[in-house]
Amino acid sequence: MSVTVLVGSQWGDEGKGKVVDILSARYKIVARYQGGANAGHTIKIGNEQIVLHLIPSGILRPDVTCVIGNGVVVDPNALLNEIEFLESIGIDIRGRLLISHNAHLIMPYHKLLDSLNERTKDKIGTTGKGIGPCYNDKYARKGIRIQDLLNKDELVRKIRANLEEKNILLKKVYESETLDVDKIIDEYLEFDERIDPYIKDTATFLNKAIDGGQSVLFEGAQGALLDIDFGTYPYVTSSSPTSGGASTGTGVPPTKISSVFGIVKAYITRVGNGPFPTELFNEEGRKLQEVGAEFGATTGRPRRCGWFDAFLTSYSAMINGIKDAAITKLDVLSEFDEIKVCVGYELNGKQLKTFPNDISTLENVVPIYETLSGWKKDISGITEYDDLPLETKEYLKFIETHTGVNFKIISVGAKRSQTIIVQ
Repeated sequence: MSVTVLVGSQWGDEGKGKVVDILSARYKIVARYQGGANAGHTIKIGNEQIVLHLIPSGILRPDVTCVIGNGVVVDPNALLNEIEFLESIGIDIRGRLLISHNAHLIMPYHKLLDSLNERTKDKIGTTGKGIGPCYNDKYARKGIRIQDLLNKDELVRKIRANLEEKNILLKKVYESETLDVDKIIDEYLEFDERIDPYIKDTATFLNKAIDGGQSVLFEGAQGALLDIDFGTYPYVTSSSPTSGGASTGTGVPPTKISSVFGIVKAYITRVGNGPFPTELFNEEGRKLQEVGAEFGATTGRPRRCGWFDAFLTSYSAMINGIKDAAITKLDVLSEFDEIKVCVGYELNGKQLKTFPNDISTLENVVPIYETLSGWKKDISGITEYDDLPLETKEYLKFIETHTGVNFKIISVGAKRSQTIIVQ
């Protein structure tokens, strides 16, 4: 039995889509456990690039069943668009996509409130997809779940009660347009008819599958440093992308999870606001952004770029239980004569012993760098570890030493074929 949690170990955008696609060949089930359509997972097969936001990228493997767990917040329009897109490119998802009846629905007022909140001076830098406001309602016990679609009277009651409150907020506080309750009710009843074939008690399905010996891969959205508890709060997401979120987001207990597999990018990026100790504002940062095509798959926003942060990654490995990992976009560093790695932080002249996730500290730390030689060779066509340049191997070993993780997968390009499996 193999039940693995796949975790992005930085601020997201580490390349989870490609790694899930590669690993899913070894699993029967791939399950998403948190987040929403604010995450974009990009997979390149041959010359075709596919971007998915809600459905796990394991759907591209014909023998894999994909699950959207209860911890995910579902945008009906995004989900239906994704289903239609997959069908249009010949991906048969019938019987292969299951959606938890306990998953919460993103409503039109969630998106509107999200965009209005981002106009304030204290904006977080969200994608405006309604994720945070939906989770707010979930924990305020005002949320609308997929199973509520099955009872029209109850659905109408809940939507009317929510909109009565939201419309007052929209009008009095934000001086914004109000929303039509009847239009929303009709829209979501139609949505129910279209997704009904996919709805299932996924917690029971997953536990029975694991008990029957089937292999399961859990995938989260975003990265561990955006975790609501362990990330750089308040510049975080509204759920738990750390490995612990896999249990609460699917109903599979920790005792059934056998391993945690991490993903790190060979340098670091961040989208939105928040502290970023190794961020580069010079030509090196611009080169990382350009060569690495660092623009968000969901929003198109340019990503902030910086040198690899081993101090941050070792913290992530600790809170997630990561021993083995994949490293992605290693080929991007082929452009540099020298490559820096952050191995610690200083604050007021003193070296910190542990990673600080409070903003007042993290915004003022000074990264401690060690400099390694670049390899200045194109490695995008290499498929065997032994064929990598000596400087590339030294870079990988240096990171492994300073983070405590072992690289089992090395990605040297966007395509499936541009992958080195380390035995």
